[in-house]
Amino acid sequence: MPWFAWLSAILFAYGLYIGFFVAPTDVQQSEAYRIIFIHVPASILSMFVYLIMAGYAAVGLIFNTRLSSMMASALAPTGALFAFISLWTGALWGKPMWGTWWVWDARLTSELILLFLYLGFIALHASIDDPRRADRASALLAIIGSVNVPIIYFSVKWWNTLHQGATIKFTGTSMHAAMQQAMFTVLVACWMYAIAMALARVRSIILERERNTQWVADLPEVKQ
Repeated sequence: MPWFAWLSAILFAYGLYIGFFVAPTDVQQSEAYRIIFIHVPASILSMFVYLIMAGYAAVGLIFNTRLSSMMASALAPTGALFAFISLWTGALWGKPMWGTWWVWDARLTSELILLFLYLGFIALHASIDDPRRADRASALLAIIGSVNVPIIYFSVKWWNTLHQGATIKFTGTSMHAAMQQAMFTVLVACWMYAIAMALARVRSIILERERNTQWVADLPEVKQ
């Protein structure tokens, strides 16, 4: 966990330095475009973390594996954080570009629904006292909600929206090399952060659920 955390901090510092001080000014959007170096990685992670969370939840539901369900619970707060950052930075970017903080655009609305799905998953799990029942109920919500992720991604293709198309494509990008370097560095930093937080939370969840077992009681930090 510490390795992922330190690597995340270093990559964040390097990527944001490149993005805010080295990358050139955009011809059309001027300096306002630099929010992209936070907005796009957060948006990508908000979707991928949800899919991973739903995958763990599905494995836990189908095969009755406790660790899978714990991992799903551990990932939810980080995914919610990235969804919130995506919406917040999108509003900051939208104000100078569109002249308003918010529009009921297809991508914005579906991303907001994603945030509500994360919060619903967390709230539903916390509202049920029995951990196993909580795992099953929240797993169903996560699996059903995963339908929203492709809607977010393809919304700009399926509907006529204000939101611009994909910045990063499989066919390549026309972005300046420094912009690409900053974007991908921050994206990797977000992944490292997500892994570090998931490991930290799943450790806490395991210790909480197994607090009455002998092996937890024998841990040095618990004895202290």
